[in-house]
Amino acid sequence: MRIAVPTEIKNNEYRVAITPAGAHDLIAAGHEVTVQSGAGVGSSIPDSAYSDVGVTIVGDADETWSTADLVLKVKEPIESEYRHFRSDLVLFTYLHLAADKPLTSALVDSGMTALAYETVELPDRSLPLLAPMSEVAGRLSAIVGANTLLKPAGGPGLLVPGVPGTHPANITVIGGGVAGTSAAHVALGLGAQVTVLDTNLSRLREIDALYGGRIVTIASNAVEIERSVVGADLVIGSVLVPGARAPKLVTNKLVRKMRQGSVLVDIAIDQGGCFEDSHPTTHADPTFTVHNSVFYCVANMPGAVPHTSTYALTNATLPYIRSVATNGWKVAAARDQALAKGVNVHGGSIANAGVAEAHGLRVTSLESLLS
Repeated sequence: MRIAVPTEIKNNEYRVAITPAGAHDLIAAGHEVTVQSGAGVGSSIPDSAYSDVGVTIVGDADETWSTADLVLKVKEPIESEYRHFRSDLVLFTYLHLAADKPLTSALVDSGMTALAYETVELPDRSLPLLAPMSEVAGRLSAIVGANTLLKPAGGPGLLVPGVPGTHPANITVIGGGVAGTSAAHVALGLGAQVTVLDTNLSRLREIDALYGGRIVTIASNAVEIERSVVGADLVIGSVLVPGARAPKLVTNKLVRKMRQGSVLVDIAIDQGGCFEDSHPTTHADPTFTVHNSVFYCVANMPGAVPHTSTYALTNATLPYIRSVATNGWKVAAARDQALAKGVNVHGGSIANAGVAEAHGLRVTSLESLLS
């Protein structure tokens, strides 16, 4: 199969969809790999590192997309890339279609096949291709939140760990999944007082046992969310419903009650955000103010640490990429139910129920698409 990796062009996105080692693995399996010149530079991977393992380097996006059977990306295509879509193309990337009606329409209209990293789901309901970026975003959220609490960044001028004789920051994490636990882990390491809310009591027990009771765990409901959010200096939202829009758990009315200069970091922004006033921002302009609180809603947080993120992503995606490339997406999906859940769009039809519901469209069963 002809596999192509274009340069990411989203604002401040420096990741690349595959490492040289990953490309070498695919080439050794008999596939052709093409990488757009400069695609890896943001992740500290020069073109020579790819060419040394047999990758073909091409000069521009048009050539990269046009020669491919399978395109690998990190972030969802933006509007200027829609012109590359065609019916015989397979795209494998993070899509987050439930929060992006224009991209959904463009994919459907093109007739192409789109597989989403974030909806590949194992039988235990874990998300193997989302997990590494959730870990990065979660850990990063505590760091950027701590930075935003500084006065020059718009915060109240609060040092997260404090110093002897002063109070440390109070950090509330809504959602105890991979991202939320990663956020709590770093927040605790920074010296904050940390509270995690989740509806899953088993998960709360795991967090309590893992951290020896040093993290406060609370069963999530509207009353407890309000209590924890109002008393927090930093709120990290990490709620996820695979494939669907994130629920809005922190209202505008609740934000009004928060302390002046408090910070809210929305990790769920790719899926629409879990705060009522959230809207996507960029690394170039990451924050905005709501009722004297500062919102940080960057939609590609792991793009700020591309070297770490690129290698972590390839570690997770390579087995699935290898399967799609070797067997074709239909056979690969038929053999692997986890990968099958990654199929979002094919032949003008939507195969993911969460995406269809988000946009009021009809869902088509994957079984019918495979047949």
